[in-house]
Amino acid sequence: MNVIIIEDEKPSARRLARMLSDLGLEASTTLHSVEESLQWFQNNEHPDLIFLDIQLSDGLSFEIFELLEIKSAIIFTTAFDEYALQAFKLNSIDYLLKPIDEDELEKAVTKFKKQNSVASPKMAVDFEDIKKLLVNPIDREYKKRFTVRVGQHLKIIHADDVECFYSENKGTYAATTEGRSYLLDNTLEQLESELTPKIFFRVSRKYVININHIRDIISYTNSRLQIKLNKTTDQEIIVSRERVKDFKLWLE
Repeated sequence: MNVIIIEDEKPSARRLARMLSDLGLEASTTLHSVEESLQWFQNNEHPDLIFLDIQLSDGLSFEIFELLEIKSAIIFTTAFDEYALQAFKLNSIDYLLKPIDEDELEKAVTKFKKQNSVASPKMAVDFEDIKKLLVNPIDREYKKRFTVRVGQHLKIIHADDVECFYSENKGTYAATTEGRSYLLDNTLEQLESELTPKIFFRVSRKYVININHIRDIISYTNSRLQIKLNKTTDQEIIVSRERVKDFKLWLE
């Protein structure tokens, strides 16, 4: 089976390729932009399956399919909101919500293999209908600030000033460059999809860290890593063993 990945965030592309490899699928090619994809499709045999990010560095990936006739099966990989994704599902379009879950990936691949094995006709994807489901997708921005309550006052915290987010005693906190922590209404799971993935990474079930505030990275027991931040010194931040590889890729 010929599989390719179209994804502009290289760490995400490498992670997806590795996850596919664990399922016995090797991605033969990884493309990162509309322009690069157009050139590739014009000079190569089209694949059986495409893992397609919607928003690429130079535009929406739909442009590829508006300019070229491509009959490959498509599984979307996207960070768009759940309501739009539910509409994709109603239109029989497979999708994976970022950050991609291993179980969901396996289900999507299994579904594709099942459809392919019975020689089902590939679904014609109506990209115009999909675009109508998205509200200004090209203008989508990640969360830049948070509002927290401090006594009787409200305080605005900018995401750039947060060294890490962490969970403690069923609460979620933002540890800032001023050396203080503030209680948030968000969960770490919500934050993981709301924060800029190039800047923030979830190193464990308890911590999401900001790459711009890492002071040191130290080898730790059991093939793990310990993170030292600039001002947040009261937290022992350990990269869990299963996330070390992704963390190293994220740093590149």
